[in-house]
Amino acid sequence: MGFSQIGVAGVDLSSAEPGLLAWLGNGFHGEMAYMEAHGLRRARPAELVPGTVSVITARMDYLPAVPEGWQEIEFGRLERPREGIVSLYARGRDYHKVLRSRLQKLADRIAGAIGPFGHRVFTDSAPVLEAELAARSGQGWRGRHTLVLDREGGSMFFLGEIYVDLALPPTEPAGEHCGSCSACLDACPTGAIVAPYRLDARRCISYLTIEHAGPIPVELRPLLGNRIYGCDDCQLACPWNKFAQPALVPDFAPRTDLVGQPLVALFAWSEQEFLRRTEGSPIRRIGHARWLRNIAVALGNALRAGEDSEIRAALQARVDHPDAVVREHVRWALGGD
Repeated sequence: MGFSQIGVAGVDLSSAEPGLLAWLGNGFHGEMAYMEAHGLRRARPAELVPGTVSVITARMDYLPAVPEGWQEIEFGRLERPREGIVSLYARGRDYHKVLRSRLQKLADRIAGAIGPFGHRVFTDSAPVLEAELAARSGQGWRGRHTLVLDREGGSMFFLGEIYVDLALPPTEPAGEHCGSCSACLDACPTGAIVAPYRLDARRCISYLTIEHAGPIPVELRPLLGNRIYGCDDCQLACPWNKFAQPALVPDFAPRTDLVGQPLVALFAWSEQEFLRRTEGSPIRRIGHARWLRNIAVALGNALRAGEDSEIRAALQARVDHPDAVVREHVRWALGGD
């Protein structure tokens, strides 16, 4: 079914509650109000879905291919400031659609074998402690960057869950293997990993370019470089990702429109073109205006790296854009306040 690994976790996540409360209390979730809205139900599967007794967890690798030195290839994109960088996970089909469909098929197959049972499928779609459940069920350990790491698969994978009313034997959790390595902390462009295992989403480029709806803080804009959707730096720097595995499904094959493209070309997309080119992609959900906002920052950073008449002309063409946030970022990119 395209999954790389299946595990089972119990529903007692009480030991994770203090960490969740501290993270929320520090405001590290930023504008992601849904993180706070459900409170401790996130750590209590049986309250989120009454009747839940066990959680089936699934891992799905998403790298379309693993060429020799792929991490260096991706880091190399940062040296080409006029090229837009889309996070590896978002270059193909929307993982929400892929995992949700396959998890439901898995649930249907289980029902075919044992008869009807209570269940609910999740794929980053509800207040679920995915990383905690994955770690407890043997999918890997929680890395210092807060992502789940597997010794044989790195961290380049998606997670999904099926909450079930079946009492299933839990799988063994994996041991921790980060040791004293600080590669991910050192690589984070904005210092969002404020300490091992502690992420301040408000500084994370993935949060800023995807979840954050308003203006990107001025002091962080230069640090975005040419990253226009997400950021992979902490994963690219992680030594365990030399073991990252290729995807077992074709859905995550990269779209040529989203890899190695000039920022100027991406910035020229009309809203209709944006919707057409991002159909079935996770990028579509941020909308055209936020897409332009992100690219405007990247264009501004490229312009600061060296005068470019084509970039300046592209920005000037959007200086009167109807969206106020886009206009603000275009002015900044052109050297204004």
